[in-house]
Amino acid sequence: MATTERKLVIAGNWKMNKTRPEARTLAEALVAGLKETTDRPGVVVFPSFTSLETVLSATAGSACRVGAQNMDYRDAGAFTGEISPPMLTEQGVTHVLIGHSERRQFFAETNATVNLKLKAALKHKLVPIVCVGETVDEREAHLTDSVISRQVAAALNDLDAVDLGSLVIAYEPVWAIGTGKVCEAEEAQRVAKLIRGTVNNLYHKRDFADRIPILYGGSVTPANIADQLAQGDVDGALVGGASLKPDDFLSIIQAAKKRAAAVAGQT
Repeated sequence: MATTERKLVIAGNWKMNKTRPEARTLAEALVAGLKETTDRPGVVVFPSFTSLETVLSATAGSACRVGAQNMDYRDAGAFTGEISPPMLTEQGVTHVLIGHSERRQFFAETNATVNLKLKAALKHKLVPIVCVGETVDEREAHLTDSVISRQVAAALNDLDAVDLGSLVIAYEPVWAIGTGKVCEAEEAQRVAKLIRGTVNNLYHKRDFADRIPILYGGSVTPANIADQLAQGDVDGALVGGASLKPDDFLSIIQAAKKRAAAVAGQT
């Protein structure tokens, strides 16, 4: 079960879905379902770039925060088609996804660019959700641990511990994204613990990573979220398809609220 030192986070990645009217309808349904402005758990949605302003307007004053699915690490320049961190913060965006597996697979994202984007996000006070995960081939070759450790170390390269106060890490096994295959909760816990150990080893601080939320992502649904949240090192979820369905996403958020209340009740 997550500790009180870490914030539970439920994030919805809308990917390349929803026109602006559709995005507004989805955001308004989410806000209506949230009702209260509590941040337990933290809720953030990641619409497409064209819908950012629309969703920011629809969620204003609610507990829901809005993030970008990607960004360039440079502030400005001749980089056609790119979006800079200042462009996001000027709109009111608070979070950004970095290194999602689809960015790595289809758009040449590398461990090196993940590191550059993480530095840029921290510089501009954006909350970074850094994604790591292994492919099916890597998993079948028993390379999960080495791949995850390498991705985490590369993402954090040349970053001081004091800079990482807002960092969130998402474990998203590539083989479970959009496939209907779910990583067993016990395995997600094992990898989340591995991520914490890797971070602690990098900074030579035994409990430093205990303050970093680690999310699970990969075919998350209302049916399996409770098992994931019951794990000691899993602090929420990065939700794909289910985040496009208000009832499903709200059910996932409700499960996280129950978990947050249970954790608080133990203190």
